[in-house]
Amino acid sequence: MQNSITQLFNIKYPIIQAGMIWNSGWRLASAASNSGILGLIGAGSMHPEVLREHIQKCKKATDKPFGINVPMLYPNIETLMDIIIDEEVKIVFTAAGNPKIWTSWLKERGITVVHVVSSVKFALKAQAAGVDAVVAEGFEAGGHNGRDETTTFTLIPMVKEQIEIPLIAAGGIASGKGMLAAMVLGADGVQIGSRFVASKESSAHISFKETVVNTNEGDTKLTLKELAPVRLIKNKFYNEVQDLYQKGTSAEELKAFLGKGRSKRGMFEGDLEDGELEIGQVAGLIHKIQPVSEIVSEIIQDFEQAKTNISSL
Repeated sequence: MQNSITQLFNIKYPIIQAGMIWNSGWRLASAASNSGILGLIGAGSMHPEVLREHIQKCKKATDKPFGINVPMLYPNIETLMDIIIDEEVKIVFTAAGNPKIWTSWLKERGITVVHVVSSVKFALKAQAAGVDAVVAEGFEAGGHNGRDETTTFTLIPMVKEQIEIPLIAAGGIASGKGMLAAMVLGADGVQIGSRFVASKESSAHISFKETVVNTNEGDTKLTLKELAPVRLIKNKFYNEVQDLYQKGTSAEELKAFLGKGRSKRGMFEGDLEDGELEIGQVAGLIHKIQPVSEIVSEIIQDFEQAKTNISSL
C-alpha cells in the first residue's frame, strides 16, 4: 500500500497513530510503529526529561520510524525541541500554534514536519510555512479541536482542492471503511486517535479505557471554546461546565474552574467524575480494548474488504 504518506515516513501503511496527551507514551508509539504504521509520542503531557526517557525507550522497543507530537502552546517548547534534536528523532508533528515558528528550524536540522490544522485557511498557512504534509482534523475528533465545527468529510475535499502537499485526514476515523472513505475524498492517509486510546499499550488509565468502550453516540460534546475547544465525554465535570455557561461565566472564571491537571486526572489517573475525559465521537464504534497489532490488522483487513465491496457496486 505505497503512496506519498508511506514514502514520506517509510512505513508500510498510510496510518498515523495520533500523539495524544496522557495516552501516547513509548509503549503505544513503538507498538504502532512495529505494526507498520507511524507511531507518535505525545509530548504535550510530558516534562522535558520525561520526553527524553520515552524517546530512548521507544528507540529500544522499535527499529521502525516514529515521531513526536508537539503542541506549540507548551511552555517549555524550546527545551522539547532541543531534546528531539539531541535524540535524533526525524519526524515531528506540530499543533496548536503558528507553523512558521518552528518549521524552518526543524527542517534545517533534517526533520520531516507535519502540522495539524482544522481549516483550509490554516492548511494553506502550513503549506506556505514549508511543512511536508498536513493533518486536517474535523469537528468529530477528540481532544482539542477547531472552533468552526467543520466535519472531517467536509474539510478533507476542501483542503485537498487547495493544497499541493500530502494530506492526512483525522477525526471520526477508526476503521478501514473510514480510512477508505477519507482517501476517496482526497486524503493520502489517516491519523487515528480514539481507537488507540482503547489499546492495551495506551498509557490511559484502565477506567478511562473502559469508559471509552462503553461510550455511545451522543455521549461526547465539544465545549470550552473560549479557552481551547475540546471534545469531552459527558460526566460530572462536563455538567458543571455547562452550569457555569448557564450562569454567564466569563472565560477567566472558566479558566479558574478548569484549574490545572484536569486531563491528567481524567485520562491518566482515572477520575471519571472530576477529570477531563477527551475522546472523539467515533468512540461509539469502539467496543473492546485490544493490542495495537490487532487493531492495525483489523483496520487493514476492513480497508481491503471495503475496497472489494465498493468495486462490486
